[in-house]
Amino acid sequence: MTQPELTTEDREKELTARLQAMEQQLERLTARLGEGDAAGPDVAAAPASNQNYPHESISDVSEEVLNWASRTALMPRLATLCFLLVVALIFRTITDSGLINKLIGSGLGMSYAAILMIVGYYKYSKQSPLAPVFAACGAILMSTIVVETHVHFQSLPLVPAYLILVVTGIAMALISRRFDAFTPISVGTLGMCFAGAAIDYPHPFFPYLSLVLLAANVLAYFAAQMKRCGWLRWSVVFVSIFMLQLWGFRLGYELRRGEIPAPELAQSWFLPVLAVFACTYFVFALLGIIARQSERITRFDAALPTINSLWAFSMALYVVNAKGEGAALLGIIGTVISALLLGISFWLAQRSKGGAPGAGTFTLACGVLLALALPSVTGKLIFSLPIISAVAIFMAVMSRSWGSGTVRLVTYLFHIYSGIALAIVLNGNSPAALDAVNILPAGLLAFIILYQYLWCRWCPPSPEYSFFGRLDPHDRNAVSLLLVGLLSGFFMMRCAIYQTLQIFYGSVSPDAFRCAQSVLVNTAAIALIALAYLRHSKEFRNVAIFVTVVGGIKVFAYDLLGTHGLPLVFSVFSFGVAVAVESVALGKWTNQANEQITSEEIY
Repeated sequence: MTQPELTTEDREKELTARLQAMEQQLERLTARLGEGDAAGPDVAAAPASNQNYPHESISDVSEEVLNWASRTALMPRLATLCFLLVVALIFRTITDSGLINKLIGSGLGMSYAAILMIVGYYKYSKQSPLAPVFAACGAILMSTIVVETHVHFQSLPLVPAYLILVVTGIAMALISRRFDAFTPISVGTLGMCFAGAAIDYPHPFFPYLSLVLLAANVLAYFAAQMKRCGWLRWSVVFVSIFMLQLWGFRLGYELRRGEIPAPELAQSWFLPVLAVFACTYFVFALLGIIARQSERITRFDAALPTINSLWAFSMALYVVNAKGEGAALLGIIGTVISALLLGISFWLAQRSKGGAPGAGTFTLACGVLLALALPSVTGKLIFSLPIISAVAIFMAVMSRSWGSGTVRLVTYLFHIYSGIALAIVLNGNSPAALDAVNILPAGLLAFIILYQYLWCRWCPPSPEYSFFGRLDPHDRNAVSLLLVGLLSGFFMMRCAIYQTLQIFYGSVSPDAFRCAQSVLVNTAAIALIALAYLRHSKEFRNVAIFVTVVGGIKVFAYDLLGTHGLPLVFSVFSFGVAVAVESVALGKWTNQANEQITSEEIY
C-alpha cells in the first residue's frame, strides 16, 4: 500500500519536531562536554597514578611500534621484497634445473636486476615509499648474479664482470644524486666493493680489482656529501686496504722465497697502484678539510692521512725489502712526501683565520711518514730520532703563532715516539746497543726533548686552544716530555758508562755495569729533588719521587738478588743517599708550607 502524500502543514509539523529533537540532543551533548572539562584535571592525573596496570603501557608501546611501521611503510616494503625475491628464485630454480642454459639464465637474472633498478628510478620520481626496495634489490641482485655467474658458472669473463659492477655502482650513484636518496648509492657502492673483492678470492687479478676499488672509493667520497652516508667511506677504505694488503703480502712472500710471482700478482703494477691509492686518500682528506661546513673536521678526514701514511709506506717498504733493493730510494721518496705534507700543514694554517684547522692532521701524518722513511735513508733508526724531534720542536713554535693546540699536542707524540724507540733500540747489553756512536744521537734527543719541556713551561698554551682549553688548561701532558727526556738521557749515560768502563778496565764486569746504572738513576733522583726544592716545583718533586721508586725497585729487585761485591755496596749506598736527601727536602718543603699558611692566617 502506498502512503498518502503529506500536506504542507504536516510537513511543517514534522520538520519542527525534528528540529526540536536536534536541539535537545545538542543540549545534552553540551552538558556532557562541560562535565568532561570540569573533571579534566582528575582524568589527566589518573594515568599518572595508574601504574599498577602494565598492560596500558604495553598497549602504548605497541601503538608506537604500529605508528612507526605505518610511517615507514614497513609492511608494504616487506611484502614487495618477498615478491621480488620470489621472482629471482624462480629464475634461479629454472636455471639450476637445466630448463634453460646457464648463460641465458644469468642474462635473464641481470636483465631482471636492471629492470628493478629502472623501476626504482621511476618510483623515486613518483616519491613512492617502495622506491628504496626496488633500487636496493636491483643492485644486490646484480652484484650477486655477477659473482655467481663468474665464479660458479664460469660463463662471464673477468673484465665484463668488473665493468658490470662499476656500471651498477655509478647508476645507483646517479639515482641518489638525482633524488637526494642515500639508499641507492650506499647499496650500490657496497655491492660493487664487496662483490669485486669476492670475485676469484683469494686469487683475484689485482690490477683489475684495484680499478673497481678505486671507483668505489670515488663514489663513497661523493656519497659522503650526503647526510647519513659518512659510514660508507670507512667501509670502502677498509675493504680496499685489506685487499691491497693481501696483494702486498702475497707478492712479498713469493719474492722472499725467490720465486717468480704469479701472473695475477702483477709485480710491476703493485707500487704504482699503491701510489695512486695513497695520493687519492690524501686528496680526499684535504678536500674534506677545505670543504667543511663548520670548524669541526670529521673523524674520517682527521684520521685518513695518518692511516694512509702508516699503511701505504709500510706495505711498499715490505715489498721493496722482499725484493732486496730500492729501500734507500723509497726512503728518500717517503721523506720528500713527508715534507710535502708539512707544507700542506703550513698552507692550511695560513688560509684559516685561527686555530689552523686541519694542520694538526697533516702534521701527524708527516711525523708517521718520517718515522717510517728516515731509517731507510739514514741506515739506522737511532739516527732518525733526533731529526723527528727537531721537526717537533719547530712545529711547536709554529703552533703558538697559529694558535693550534692540536699541532702542539702532536709534537708531544713525536717526542714520546722518539724516546720509546730509543729505549727499544738501546735496550740490552749487545755491542750494537752499547756502541759509542749511539751516545751522540741519544744525547741530542734528550737535549731537544728537555728543551721543549722548558719551552712548554715558558710558553703555556692559550685557553682558546682546542684541546688544552677544554681538557688540559694547565698543560699537564708536558710532564711526559720531562719523563721521556730523562729516559733518553739515561740511555745516553748508559752507553757512556759502558764505554768508560771498557776504556779504563779493558773489559766490563756485568755487576759493575748493572750497579752503575742504579747509581745513575739514584743520582738523577737527587738532582731532581734539589731542583724541585730550589724552584718550588711540584712537577719536579713528583718526578723525583717517581725516579726514586724506580731506583729502589732496581736496587732491591735486581741488584741485591743478582750482584755482589763493591758494586752492590755503591748501589745500595746511592739509594740510601737519595732517600735521605729527599726526606730532608720534603720535610723542609712541608715546614715552609705550614709557615706560609700560618702567616696568611695572622694577616
